[in-house]
Amino acid sequence: MNAQRYLLFSTLLAGVILLAGNIAAQRLLAGARIDFTEGGLYTLSHATRATLADISEPVDLTLVYARRVGQDYPAVQAHSARVRELLASYQAASGGRVRVREIDPSPFSEAEDAALAAGIPAIQTNGNDPLYFGIIGRNTIDDTRILPFLAPEQELTLEYDLTRMIARLNHPEPPRIGILSSLPGMNSPDPEGGYILLQDIARSFEIDPVAEDFSALPPDLDVLLVAHPPPLSSRQEWLIDQYLLRGGRAVFLVDPAAKTAVTGDMFGVSNELARSSLGRLGRAWGVELAPDAVADAAFALPVPVDTAGRVEELAHPLFLGVPAVAMNRDDPITADLMRVVNFGAPGALLINAPPASETVTPLISTGPNPSFIDAGQAARNMTPAEVLRAYKSEPAPLPLAVRISGLLVSAFPGGAPAPDLPRDPARAEAARAAASALPPHLQAGEAPAEIIIVADADFIADEFYVVDGGSAAVADNGALVLNALDALAGGSELSRLRSRAPALRPMTRINTMRSEAEDQYLRQQTELESRLAAAQTRLTELQDAGTGDGFFAGDPEAELSEEERRELAGLRGDILDLRARLRETERDYRRGIDQLEASLKALNIWGGPVIVTLAGLIVWRRQKRPRRPPA
Repeated sequence: MNAQRYLLFSTLLAGVILLAGNIAAQRLLAGARIDFTEGGLYTLSHATRATLADISEPVDLTLVYARRVGQDYPAVQAHSARVRELLASYQAASGGRVRVREIDPSPFSEAEDAALAAGIPAIQTNGNDPLYFGIIGRNTIDDTRILPFLAPEQELTLEYDLTRMIARLNHPEPPRIGILSSLPGMNSPDPEGGYILLQDIARSFEIDPVAEDFSALPPDLDVLLVAHPPPLSSRQEWLIDQYLLRGGRAVFLVDPAAKTAVTGDMFGVSNELARSSLGRLGRAWGVELAPDAVADAAFALPVPVDTAGRVEELAHPLFLGVPAVAMNRDDPITADLMRVVNFGAPGALLINAPPASETVTPLISTGPNPSFIDAGQAARNMTPAEVLRAYKSEPAPLPLAVRISGLLVSAFPGGAPAPDLPRDPARAEAARAAASALPPHLQAGEAPAEIIIVADADFIADEFYVVDGGSAAVADNGALVLNALDALAGGSELSRLRSRAPALRPMTRINTMRSEAEDQYLRQQTELESRLAAAQTRLTELQDAGTGDGFFAGDPEAELSEEERRELAGLRGDILDLRARLRETERDYRRGIDQLEASLKALNIWGGPVIVTLAGLIVWRRQKRPRRPPA
């Protein structure tokens, strides 16, 4: 065989081997990957793998993405790549039980009709065509769930949202929510006659009302919602205690001064104090509701206040609009809340040495310097001025909402209290029979519990967050409760799933430089502007005092002493100097960042060519070097 034929045969054989190797690798190594990203960006969590392993029938996920429109927005385009990678990981890890496809809904196409029919919204852009970017999930019985818009800023919760969707499609029956409440808007027999929140809960969950005189909790509850409960007997507290020790999940809304519970109105006037607490349960968990209400001047909401017969919008420290920056951005319950959550005379949750087997995580906090206000006074219609007169700043933020996770200990170490028996003999006998059928008393948790506690009950009333008869929400009050129910109803695995590290790596050095420059700039600017304002005020005083009359009219120094004239001249010079220093401070603000940016640009533009040129010179020099003759 000559050299040409050997080369041709070798090339063909190498091509066949490469092609066969690729085909074999696709089949044998499907889904295999090595994740070198910081934080395991492309590694599915244990909770997701457990959910995928539990899938009984195939689930179809359809990524709806308008590619041509999305490429005009770099953040959306980068996020779409992350979504595809994650969907591919789901498909591979599920063993084919999750089937993924992608459609591009171009205008007036069948794909656009399918996206709109499923509920994927058309996001208007600066161009002529809308942006579609969502996921449609379906199971074999045509149940449909959607993620309507995959916002890049919500990437932290992407895996959680996808896993929750798959879990709901795998178990399409709605979770059961037991509701125990003394609020008229939450214990209405017909959800349509209650709060907007109650109506929203009824759309997503099956509601089991819990009567105020309950002697047993409904069976098979997924989550227990306790919203400003009535006074509970020891037996009722024990029933809740045992439910949680067996791995139950609950949301508690308690309030030191619940105005809407008495008057039904956030601005209602009443001398009656409606208070709820965590009782013995909170003491066992190491979390208790403070006896006083909380005011916060930093997050004060503007509310209508009657001042001398006029109604004005004034910032009221007892009404808090807590922004997203004061929420836990790592917990799925609060991570995707983008608007404020409005509270009315909330309480604070005091964390006092919880048991080592549980974890207490703050979800929402006040501003840096809140104040306690007597709950009895807060229940009245205090004016902002009255609140500020009673304001005594605390040295640190106070928790308004927390999550408790882990194995609890019983609040009843002495065993179960005696049952509450009705006076009627027949009902009393039935109560005894029901009590004897209950499981035995537990002293410690046999499964991890999940509890969300919010130190306010007023915030779920309609007037705190919805307008136009409930058609539009202006705050995330309802979303907070619905997120909590969603997270807890997803099972212990899903509720422990946390958001992943963001795919877009921040430029840490530039962010640090910018933060330091802003701090220095603001300090210098504040100091210089303060000195400038003081100098200008003194200058005005001297000019007003020195202006003469008659013959000296128009002379700003006519009636000034020699010392005052020297001071006036010095002030004018100081003002010119301060203005020049302010301009210099503004120029210095970005100087360091601009220098680093210029260096990076130079490195990116010239680094490659310089390296290639140097390599070429080295090769050329080696080739030009005279070769030594063989010995």
